[in-house]
Amino acid sequence: MDQGEDDKRKGKGSDNIFDIPELRNRTGIFKDREHAGLVLSKMLTSYRDYDAVVFGIPAGGVPVAAPIASELGLNLDVAVVSKITLPWNTEAGYGAVAFDGTVQLNQGIVSRMGLTTEEIREGTEKASSKVERRFREFRGGRSFPDVKKRPAILVDDGIASGFTMMVAVEALKKRGASKIVIAVPTAHLQALEKVAPEVSEIYCANIRGGWGFAVADAYQNWYDVDEGEVSAILKEFI
Repeated sequence: MDQGEDDKRKGKGSDNIFDIPELRNRTGIFKDREHAGLVLSKMLTSYRDYDAVVFGIPAGGVPVAAPIASELGLNLDVAVVSKITLPWNTEAGYGAVAFDGTVQLNQGIVSRMGLTTEEIREGTEKASSKVERRFREFRGGRSFPDVKKRPAILVDDGIASGFTMMVAVEALKKRGASKIVIAVPTAHLQALEKVAPEVSEIYCANIRGGWGFAVADAYQNWYDVDEGEVSAILKEFI
């Protein structure tokens, strides 16, 4: 990518965020997660046949990560992360747990919601159990890839707040990752600007702003990815 093209694709706000300008603030961009992954693979051509590992965040990030790994000739793995959800709303999170046991809480939400110590403990334990189970099921007995001298490309199907992604980034840093690259089809600009200082590069095809952001709005065909689909995709790369 030459310098002119490089400048054209830099998103607003941070020098290490790259997007597709003509897709900014649009919805219904991608047919499905596979299509989104193919679009991202074209943004990541500098990593073709590179000694890098693509990490999909289950569940929705794995169908995006698979075509990226396939198109670029890279290994596919998983970085298991789970939200810690509110007791009365399993769609809303106030923290996250990563595959290595890293836990982060959004103290602002914790305070606003008046969560008790017991509720936080129960929520964290539930999320940790989910992460441990998925880590075993998705990875089997395989050892975790050595990322100390290899770029780690971290993929999800979108970023709304950036909190879950930040926990995944921290976990990979603890594994000694020398370079972390984030690749997501869609994200809110404020979330990307929060994550950007923690990683080397961010590639996001569809950056949006404003109120009422939803990852699903970038997709024509949106559905909840089940664990069976994730396992089937991973088996193709083992």
